Amino acid sequence: MEFLLFMHIVGVVLFLGNIIITAFWKMRADQTGNRELIHSAAKNVMLADFVFTIPGLLLIITSGVWMAVRTGYLISGFNWLTLSLILFVLTGVLWAGVLLPLQRKMIRLSAQTEENEFNTEAYRRVSWLWMIFGTIATLLPVLILYLMIGKGFF
Repeated sequence: MEFLLFMHIVGVVLFLGNIIITAFWKMRADQTGNRELIHSAAKNVMLADFVFTIPGLLLIITSGVWMAVRTGYLISGFNWLTLSLILFVLTGVLWAGVLLPLQRKMIRLSAQTEENEFNTEAYRRVSWLWMIFGTIATLLPVLILYLMIGKGFF
């Protein structure tokens, strides 16, 4: 059980660490106004999601389900686990349905081509939406982390 908990925590660190750090580096790149740096950061946000966020998610889900089954936690009734799962699904919906499409659009808008001149205003709008929804998609897992640590309040 200790190994499962360790793997669960590793998954949380990968997941939360990546979504916080990639937002920081993307914001720093945006502040420079350097199109090449902005484009590189936008592409690397997407890459980091596949290298860190997805493995973190897989560790969280597999170890979490395994621990819940081993300890006899039921997903019946409303408790910290069911609330956490609801928030986790909501985070996934935001990531897959909103953030990934916005990330793809930021990559396209910042891509350097001869026919595509950098539309700073369009990029800023998309980036602003990404930050708003990204903040929500970051705060939800932070709340889940609180629920995971303070299980007893329900």
